[in-house]
Amino acid sequence: MCPDCQRQAPVGVQCVDCVNEAAKGARDVRTRFGGIVHQDSRPIVTYVIIAACVAAYIAQLAINGFTTSWLYSPVRGHDEPWRFVTSAFLHSQGSFFHIVLNMVALWAVGPYLELQLGRVRFVTLYLLSAIGGSTVVLVTAAIGWSSWYQGVVGASGAIFGLFGATFVVMWRSGHPAQGVLGIIVVNMAFSFLMPGISWQGHLGGLLTGALLAAGYAFAPVDQRRLVAIVAPILLAVGLVVTIVWAYGLAPLEIQQIWSVPRDLQDAYLRQYGL
Repeated sequence: MCPDCQRQAPVGVQCVDCVNEAAKGARDVRTRFGGIVHQDSRPIVTYVIIAACVAAYIAQLAINGFTTSWLYSPVRGHDEPWRFVTSAFLHSQGSFFHIVLNMVALWAVGPYLELQLGRVRFVTLYLLSAIGGSTVVLVTAAIGWSSWYQGVVGASGAIFGLFGATFVVMWRSGHPAQGVLGIIVVNMAFSFLMPGISWQGHLGGLLTGALLAAGYAFAPVDQRRLVAIVAPILLAVGLVVTIVWAYGLAPLEIQQIWSVPRDLQDAYLRQYGL
């Protein structure tokens, strides 16, 4: 064989074909939480989410009406449920620090969780945490604690889900998790005390992420793959049931908005920035 095809080994030299054939029969190396340890250890999913948020932010600045077309509010989410997720990729156009702080936080915890849980579990956790944040915004509107017309943007709800998941994973691993808990407490305090911050989205994302991560982390080894499928499905069903229940509490004024044609809805909701 030529020198380029040689593979050095402790016992001598192996050919590339022999190495590749042996690799086919080798089992995947996994973390204790089921994440596959890839040869390319780069956090690809984290990169993709950051890139998507940056691209969306550029579109918000460049395209008139882009933000209002994809942001989430309880009144809009009824007929356009994709807004439960899409709002997590948008950020405040008036504050550059909003996206910067969120992306720094995502970079701080994303690679660790992506390695521990694996790419599929990680992206599922992120998206369900985003939906969980929007769901709590809806619930507080349904019980009269906030407005049905409250527009919400930002990855914070999903990132709080990652914070909650990081705490659960570190605690389950036996690693000191007090630092992560402190970050959660401080940030939740700011969420309640600072005006203009959706504490509902943060709280919903935190609870959703921690709950799903607990399912991943405490699953028996021989049932890990089954739990990775069943746990997100059960959580998604629970969120859907909660959403349907909350929309059933909508006041007559909101129900009347949903009953008119879409162009009339748009004309009416435009005065609220929606």
